[in-house]
Amino acid sequence: MEVKDKKSKESKHGILKRIAGPVVTAVNLDAHMYDVVKVGKEELMGEVIKIAGENVIIQVYEDTSGIKPGEPVINTGLSLAVELGPGLLTSIYDGIQRPLPILVDKMGDFIQRGVSAPGLSHEKKWRFKPLVKTGDNVKGGMIIGEVQETNIVHKIMLPPDAKPGVVKTIKSGDFTVEETICVLDDNREYQMLQRWPVRVPRPVKEKVNPRIPLITGQRILDGLFPIAKGGTAAIPGPFGSGKTVTQQQLAKWSDAEIVVYIGCGERGNEMTEVLTEFPRLEDPKTGKPLMERTVLIANTSNMPVAAREASVYTGITIAEYFRDMGYDVSLMADSTSRWAEAMREISSRLEEMPGEEGYPAYLAARLSEFYERAGLVKTLNGGEGSVSVIGAVSPPGGDFSEPVTQNTLRIVKVFWALDAKLSQRRHFPSINWLNSYSLYLDSLHDWYDKEVSPEWNKLRSWAMEVLQKEAELQEIIQLVGSDALPEAEQVTIEVARMIREVFLQQNAYDPVDTFCDMTKQYDMMKAIRMFSDLAYSAQVAGVSPNQINSVKSKNELPQIKFIKDYKPDLTKIEKNMDEEFNSLRSAA
Repeated sequence: MEVKDKKSKESKHGILKRIAGPVVTAVNLDAHMYDVVKVGKEELMGEVIKIAGENVIIQVYEDTSGIKPGEPVINTGLSLAVELGPGLLTSIYDGIQRPLPILVDKMGDFIQRGVSAPGLSHEKKWRFKPLVKTGDNVKGGMIIGEVQETNIVHKIMLPPDAKPGVVKTIKSGDFTVEETICVLDDNREYQMLQRWPVRVPRPVKEKVNPRIPLITGQRILDGLFPIAKGGTAAIPGPFGSGKTVTQQQLAKWSDAEIVVYIGCGERGNEMTEVLTEFPRLEDPKTGKPLMERTVLIANTSNMPVAAREASVYTGITIAEYFRDMGYDVSLMADSTSRWAEAMREISSRLEEMPGEEGYPAYLAARLSEFYERAGLVKTLNGGEGSVSVIGAVSPPGGDFSEPVTQNTLRIVKVFWALDAKLSQRRHFPSINWLNSYSLYLDSLHDWYDKEVSPEWNKLRSWAMEVLQKEAELQEIIQLVGSDALPEAEQVTIEVARMIREVFLQQNAYDPVDTFCDMTKQYDMMKAIRMFSDLAYSAQVAGVSPNQINSVKSKNELPQIKFIKDYKPDLTKIEKNMDEEFNSLRSAA
C-alpha cells in the first residue's frame, strides 16, 4: 500500500502502551488523524483512527499477536492511499492494495507479517502516447496522454489537485510509472503514477442524474428492477440464497467497461472460486479474458479485520480513478455486512458507546459515505463517467430489520431482495419480485421507449400487476384450492406461472441463458403477453381453464431461453399457439 504526502516532516518515534487485538495505543507520538504508522519491531502497517490526549489509537492492518508494550511506533507522516496508474487492470489485491500474486511468489500461500509490495509494478515499461504538446495549457484532471493497457486504453491524467500550467516538455516512448513524462513551465514534473488517499473522494465537475440503465443480462433485474449507470443497489439475503452468484453474474455480464470486485470478508472458498473463474471467463464484447477489464480485491474472513474495513475504500478509489477517464465502472462489494462487522469489532475495542445490535453509532454515516461516492458525473476533463455500486448484505438469519440492511435501504435506490424460500424451490435468481423495487424506473422510462420498444414499459407494468394479483390469489388457493377460483382468475394463475418460470427464472451456468439481451427479453415478454391475451379471449368464449392449460405450444416457450438464434423458433411457437387457440374457440 502506498501513501500520499500530507506535509514534509521527519518521522517521530512513539512507544506502544496497550494492545487490544488489531487496535493498539501509542504514546509520545506526534501524529494526525489517518496518518500511516509502522508498529513494533516488525514494522506492522497501521493507521491512526483516534487521538485522545497523549494516547494515539491505531488500527493495525496485520496480525498483532506477539507484539508487546514498549516496542517502537514510527509515524510516516503520510495518509493511507492507493497507487493509481497503468497495471491496475488484471490485478488481484488484498484490502490494502498489496498484489497477492507477488506476495505468493515471495512467501507462499500465507501472507507473513510486515511484508509489503507496491500496488503497481515500478519496473515494467509502458508505451506512452502524448495527447497534448509543448505550449498547451493544462490543469488538474486533464488527460495528457494514453497507454494501451490490455484492451482498455488507460488515459493518463494530471492529478485532480494539480495547479494549471503550460506544458514545457512532454515525451513519448516507453516509461515506467515513476519516470517523468511531462514537465510544466514552473518545472513541476509528472509521472504516470498517482497516489490518492482512499478516504477522500476524487473531485468532479458535477454530478448528473442517471438516465441510462446498467444492462446486466439478468431478466429480473433489467426487466423489472433496473439499476442506472451511476446508481446504487443492495442485494440482501440469508446464507445460501445466491448473493455471491448474483454478484458474480453482474461482474461478468454488466455492460460497464471496468469492473471492480471487492470480496470483503467473504469465505475463502467463495473468493477462491472468483479468483480461479474470472481469469478463465471470456468477455462477450471483445472475446478476450474478462480479467483484462477487471480489478479484484480479495479480503477473506480470516484476514485482519482492519484491512477489511479499508478494502471498500481501496476499491471505490480505484473505481473513481477509471471513472475520471470517462469510463462506466461497476463496483461489487461482497459483502458490506462483513465490513460493518469489522467496524463493530474495532469500535468495541475502542470502547465506544455501542449503537443498535452493538454496531457503532456512526454505521449509517459510514455506509452513506461509501454509497455516495457512486454517481454519473461530468469529470474535470470535460468527459462523462460513472461508478455504479452494488453491495451485497448478509443479514443474520435473513432478518431484513437488522441495522446494516435498514441503513443501506435508506441510501440505495434499488433493492433486490433475495428469498431463501425461492432458493429452496430452486428458483434462481431467488430475487423476491414482491419485496424488491427500483426508484430509477421514471428516469429510465425514455431510454426503454427509445432503445427497446415503446411497448416495453407497458409490458413491464402488466407483468408486475399479474405477479401481484397472483400473490393475492395464492392466499385464497391455500384456503379453498385453485379449482374454487373463478375461471378468469385460474387463467391469471397460469399466466403468472409462465412469467415466473419462463421470464424470471434464469440459469447462470447455461452458456446461452446466463446472459439475455434486451431484445430477447422483450420478445419473451411479448410472447407471454400474447398467450395471456389469447387465453382470456378463449376463456370468455367458453373454453375451460383445463383446456387452456393443455395448449402444447406454450410448454415449448421455456426452451427459447436456451436457444441462441431463437427468433425462428419463437415465431413458430407463436403461430402454433394462435392456431391452437383458434381451434379451441371454434370447438367451444
